Amino acid sequence: MKHLNIILSLILLLGYYSFGQEKETYKPNIVIIYADDMGYGDLHAQNPDSKIPTPNLDQLASEGMRFTDAHSSSGICSPSRFALLTGTYHWRRQFSIVGAFGEPFFDKSDVTLPQVLKDIGYQTACIGKWHLGWNWKFKNEPSGEVKQSGKKIGFYRPQDIDWSQSITGGPLDRGFDYYFGDGTINFPPYAWIENDSFIQLPKSVMDSDNVGFDIEEGKWEFRPGPKVEGWNPYEVLPRLTKKTVEWIRRQDNKKPFFLYFALPSPHAPIIPNEEFKGKSAAGPYGDFMFQTDWVAGEVLKALKEKGLEENTIVIFSADNGPERYAFERAEKYGHFSMGKFRGLKRDVWEGGHHVPFIVKWPNHIKPGSVSKEVISQVDIMGTLASITNASLPSKAAPDSYNLTPLLLGKAYSSPLREATVHNTFEEIWGLRKGKWLYINGPSGEHSNMPESFKELRGYEDFESDGLLFDMAIDSEQTNNLYDQYPEIILDMQGILERYQQQGYSVESRQ
Repeated sequence: MKHLNIILSLILLLGYYSFGQEKETYKPNIVIIYADDMGYGDLHAQNPDSKIPTPNLDQLASEGMRFTDAHSSSGICSPSRFALLTGTYHWRRQFSIVGAFGEPFFDKSDVTLPQVLKDIGYQTACIGKWHLGWNWKFKNEPSGEVKQSGKKIGFYRPQDIDWSQSITGGPLDRGFDYYFGDGTINFPPYAWIENDSFIQLPKSVMDSDNVGFDIEEGKWEFRPGPKVEGWNPYEVLPRLTKKTVEWIRRQDNKKPFFLYFALPSPHAPIIPNEEFKGKSAAGPYGDFMFQTDWVAGEVLKALKEKGLEENTIVIFSADNGPERYAFERAEKYGHFSMGKFRGLKRDVWEGGHHVPFIVKWPNHIKPGSVSKEVISQVDIMGTLASITNASLPSKAAPDSYNLTPLLLGKAYSSPLREATVHNTFEEIWGLRKGKWLYINGPSGEHSNMPESFKELRGYEDFESDGLLFDMAIDSEQTNNLYDQYPEIILDMQGILERYQQQGYSVESRQ
């Protein structure tokens, strides 16, 4: 009997040890699908008046958690991408985007999400739009010149750049094992890059006034610069989709992976492929958004076919609000890409940074759940580090809250975030705390709103030193309460100044 008890104890101990090991080494695959210039109101699941069908993203929402109050760090592209990949508000580094042939947004000391995951055994890949800079080698100053908006602008020609060396400072130097993409769809060089090298070298120049293809809505938005012969912008999204599906199919089911799939859509140029034209009631943009939904569906289908669906966290979001064409689209088609929010891309108004956000995590997140919690994309890094048991170095991800309790439906002290900073450019700042939103001036506008759209929505300009809105009842930001609650203004000004000065906003990250 004594021997039997010893044997049973050993079995229990081994079982406990094995369970502990399994829990400790649990590493789900992670896929982030990041749309470009997609509005909150473009997702049909959260806008019943949407003129755009989004069946795949609606399905994703029905299988995971959809957030109704999620925000990008900035109202423009590069800063939001930096924030997502570092858990750091963009304004701690810079406010503007990375221009054509611009230097990296990152410092060498920055700790990124792919680096952290790679250190614990993840295979990491970035496919699509990078727009965070490279270390280009130039032979001389730009020799090209073009006239735009009445101004002469210089640009690099192919002969101005040293193409003989590999390109450093890009995804491979930020923790990604693999990269494939075109850099940025409307910025040179117009060419495919795989890892740190060009597949084909650019030898001609993109004529931004004569691209060689038709466009049905908006402008090409192309900057002049080097391109490969025969570059066809209509082939970009399909090829990125194909590459992403192929990469997923190559993965070893026993090795965890992190895929950051940064879409160039539905950002301008608005170029839906032929098979997607007429699929929406919101014009060419609506068709392009329908195609974007299809692309997300192809990724989800590839995960399922590979048998990876049950052990993969999928996050879908967008870098900022919709582009200025959304004003005309709303008046012409009755489709409001910004949803019921005020403002667009660039704005500190809600429509500039209030973005779609869906997380699917099978067997962990309750399907079809909806959260009204205020969250930010900077929280992705802290959350994924917690889920994967990855250690974050001191001072890394200084603005990233761990949202895991929220995802798992556990009890927690609400709200999880003390406050959330809204900002695009240096002069206008917003702070969200609970239901209150403070803006440090009379307007949150950077994108010029047409008078016709103001009349359509009943918006009026404010004459005030600042703005304060109760977002629980006034998400359109129409009723300024700034003069009524001076004590709330003082509190929120103090929090904003503290965040700006101390270099972090999450105490536990220090």
